[in-house]
This record gives sequence, C-alpha cells and structure tokens, in this order.
Amino acid sequence: MSNVRDLWALTLETKRLVLRPQRPDDYERWYEGFAKRWPAMNAYDSGWQEMSACTREWFVTLCEHHQKIAVEDKIYVLGIFSKQGKKHLGNVDISTICRQNNQWAVLGYGIHNHAWRQGFGKESVRAGLIAGFERLKYQRIEAHINLDNQASVALAKSVGMTEECIRRGFVYENKEWTDRRVYVARSSDFGVAAKVPSGEAICLRSGSEMT
Repeated sequence: MSNVRDLWALTLETKRLVLRPQRPDDYERWYEGFAKRWPAMNAYDSGWQEMSACTREWFVTLCEHHQKIAVEDKIYVLGIFSKQGKKHLGNVDISTICRQNNQWAVLGYGIHNHAWRQGFGKESVRAGLIAGFERLKYQRIEAHINLDNQASVALAKSVGMTEECIRRGFVYENKEWTDRRVYVARSSDFGVAAKVPSGEAICLRSGSEMT
C-alpha cells in the first residue's frame, strides 16, 4: 500500500487544526479520542463505543481502506487533529456523488463529544469545503441533515451553506425511508472559480492553509 499512501497525502491547516488522512502511527491518539467519549449526548451522537475489537492491526486495515477509496475518487476521509497536543478530535469526509458534468459531492463530519462547543466542527467543515473546491475540484458540495438535527443545521449555516430543499424518503435509516434537509455550497460561494469539467488528474500531494 505504500504507493497508494503516497498518492493520498492532502494536509490542511487551520488556526487550531490539522486535517489529513489517518496513518497507522496515529493509532494511540485515534483510540484515545474514541475511548474518552462520553455517553451519547443526543440522537445523532454515537457517544461512547466498545473499542476492544479495534486493535492496531484493525486500524492499519482501516487506514489502507481509506487510502484505497480516496485514490478511487470515492470517499476522502480526513482525521481532525489539534495542533496543540495533536489530539484526535474527529473526522471530515467528502464523498463523490457524480463527476462528469456535475462535479458533485456530499460532506459529512463527526467531532468526539468531549471536544464539542469549541468551534472545531465549524473550523474543520469550512476547511473541508474549501479543499473540496480548490483541491478535489468539486463544483457543488451538499450536506444531508436529519430534519430535527438543529446542531448540524446551525453548523451548515455558520460556514456559509444555504438550504436548498427537503428530499423526501431520501435515506433508509432505522428500518424506514427518512427525509433529509439539503444544504449546499458551490465553489463560487467560497471565492473559488468554477472549473470546467475535464479528465485532469486530481492532485492529492501538497498541503494547504485554510483560514
């Protein structure tokens, strides 16, 4: 996997955070981030999880899987690390919906609940959006949010995403088809010039500073 790992090496820096692919040597800080979670704080917080199956070998396989799906332009998973203390705070992921003439993706995020209410979600999601436009060359990035998930709605608004619609019966969850509120960001909303779709390879190597 060494060649694949070299290909997917995008690193983003904000004032307080570093976002980058998780590596095998992140195991201890990654494990600690999950192990220190409190019980679930709301319906959309997975909270504390049983971690006994998450061995170092399991984590290495996870990192290799993330490398593979990034190189395949399916899903880009970035770990969120604090600059101070280098603690693992969560993840941001960007999934390709359609390239071709759409350049369309969906963004997700998760912050460990012991790191809530410090602005890390807003800071990391904004960096992920900008990188999605500038580096991964998407034109449109959506967030698909449960109708009553007010925290994620507030975060989407705070980073400059706008509500577009409610998609009915959009996601199969808890044994039923559920609605989602769709927030959208376009490259021009973030000062990034729209790109004409092409077959040009996506550059994943060098770092980038996000403010």
